[in-house]
Amino acid sequence: MKIRDLLDPKSIKLNGSAASKADAIEQMVSLMAKSGKISDVEVYHKGVLAREEESTTAVGEGVAIPHCKSDSVKAPGLAAMTIPAGVDYDAPDGELVKVIFLIAAPNTKENVHVDVLSKLSVLLLDENFTASLLRAKSVDEFLAAIDKAEAAKDAADGVVSTSTGLPQVLAVTACPTGIAHTYMAEENLKKAAAKAGVSIKIETRGSSGTKNELTSEEIANAKGIIVAADVNVPMARFNGRKVIQCKVSDGINKSAELIEKASKGDAPIFASKDEESSSDKKSSGGSVYKHLMTGVSHMLPFVVGGGILIALAFLIDTLTGQEMNGNFGTLHPVANFLKGKVGGVAFGFMLPVLAGFIAFSIADRPGLAVGFLGGAMAANGTSGFLGALVAGFFAGYTIELLKKCFAKLPKSLDGLKPVLIYPLLGMLIVGLGMNFIVEPIVGAINRALNTGLNHLGNLGILLGLLLGGMMAVDMGGPVNKAAYVFATGMLAEGHYDIMAAVMIGGMVPPIAIAAATIIFKNKFTQEERKAGPVNFVMGLAFITEGAIPYAAADPGRVIPSCVVGSAIAGALSMAFKCTLMAPHGGVFVFPVVGHPFLYIIALLIGSAASCLMLGLLKKKVEE
Repeated sequence: MKIRDLLDPKSIKLNGSAASKADAIEQMVSLMAKSGKISDVEVYHKGVLAREEESTTAVGEGVAIPHCKSDSVKAPGLAAMTIPAGVDYDAPDGELVKVIFLIAAPNTKENVHVDVLSKLSVLLLDENFTASLLRAKSVDEFLAAIDKAEAAKDAADGVVSTSTGLPQVLAVTACPTGIAHTYMAEENLKKAAAKAGVSIKIETRGSSGTKNELTSEEIANAKGIIVAADVNVPMARFNGRKVIQCKVSDGINKSAELIEKASKGDAPIFASKDEESSSDKKSSGGSVYKHLMTGVSHMLPFVVGGGILIALAFLIDTLTGQEMNGNFGTLHPVANFLKGKVGGVAFGFMLPVLAGFIAFSIADRPGLAVGFLGGAMAANGTSGFLGALVAGFFAGYTIELLKKCFAKLPKSLDGLKPVLIYPLLGMLIVGLGMNFIVEPIVGAINRALNTGLNHLGNLGILLGLLLGGMMAVDMGGPVNKAAYVFATGMLAEGHYDIMAAVMIGGMVPPIAIAAATIIFKNKFTQEERKAGPVNFVMGLAFITEGAIPYAAADPGRVIPSCVVGSAIAGALSMAFKCTLMAPHGGVFVFPVVGHPFLYIIALLIGSAASCLMLGLLKKKVEE
């Protein structure tokens, strides 16, 4: 199979343009759809974006290779676009991307296309090849350039190596989809090793399986080992050896540095007793933040869907003139269905799912059931959201402890561990711990917190000021997430005003920047002005990350401006007693916001404040 076998001429666009990375990806997905190889374009598009969230698929030197392996792909395919003016794609070298190849890989066992895609990835590391693609004036010229480069690559690969002896340096490369970055890292490490006069062997762990697997003899004699991977790889075999662990992108962009360190033995000694305790283990290698975010991400659909349905129930009872009492939200038959039979039930899964998937992130599948139990006990007790957080970590690390305790059981009993031993003992331990330790202690803390929040009065404005400002500090980073997770947790306790303050704080930065690019044009580059209006949409949809490129380009002026506006909007939201039961949605959930017109006023004032500060603080751009 050749590269052109995967590349439909209808999916090639020459001399294109893109306002942003998101725009470029959307165009590429549309090109791929023209090939007829995608059964569900929306699912495929989401898959491409999900891969992009893990790390940018820009590989430097003006090239990006977004990709997705999905059930929505009927047959392997490629789409291509050249952008002579370039587009900001979060490239590791800071360069604008000018050549984009989008990969569509079917989620099947057959991987005949993988070698072709890996070959293309390697070819794109050659500046002469990418230059020939940019020079192409027609699709035929574009395909001819690919055919020529592929033929030369095949000829070079056909030369048999005559080197003897054990390699000085070993490497393992692996990326989440195992198609592009795996083989690009392999190629660049090979080139760097050849340039440094160092012999190397590289194990690739791609979609088509493990190739060139390292032997125990090679591992024992290597000066250094490089593991450039974004997924877990078997590490116990490297126990006692000098190992450099890094991202697969470092294998592409920092290959010379990695080869130099490995060949000199400039690496820490890797320590691992067995596969269960190795440093690539999810529980020891993952951070508390990662485990927490895993729980929150799985919890959010229940909170969003359930919260909006409950809010609609309140809206229906209000519009139909029902009497305000303890059953408000269930008085009208439609409201009763939305809240009592659907939304309330969905909302009830919030804490068990949070705890369950925190435990899952720590201990894999055996932690799930035990975490659900802990979360349900917190939901039915007094510890609430805080108790569910504790339950998730408690359950996850309890299962990890049980794994170590029963590691030496006979192999014949391995099948009993996940279905009997772990759930039985795990539930018993977590149940006792939740009942006699977590519930009394965390329950008391939770009651004190709720009492304090219920009696905040004017201090609630200060809380809105703080949380709103936090949403703009790093725009999707840990500080932003801390405020968001706190507000989401308070939904379960009935503090809907906090969620409203947090969401409005996250909406301000993109809206303010979009307005500033129009009002203060001389303070932004032509590229920034062109992409600016897109941020209106992102801000109104509560996607704070739209402001990140502007903040990264001028953090000293953009971030303080955004923080001030977001803080003002959050404080006004609390002052106006606005409420929100859905943790996401932006303008689309405004109909279920308490005091929606005042909420819009708070958003406009906060955005205006940030916009004016941007106009005052930012310097004129010389073009």
